[in-house]
Amino acid sequence: MAVPKRKVSKARRDKRRSSVWKLEAPGIVTCPKCGAYRLPHRICKNCMTYNGRSFGQAEAQ
Repeated sequence: MAVPKRKVSKARRDKRRSSVWKLEAPGIVTCPKCGAYRLPHRICKNCMTYNGRSFGQAEAQ
């Protein structure tokens, strides 16, 4: 069983738990077909297209 050799200091522990090192939110791009905002490299939920291809019907909301 793995056991730590030394006590982890409060500063080291808190540095690990902080959220400073985490990545920021991904950029948002507009869909070239309908102009709605979407995440990059993902299907547009508004018009259901990606890379010029259609993937079914868009649901009416």
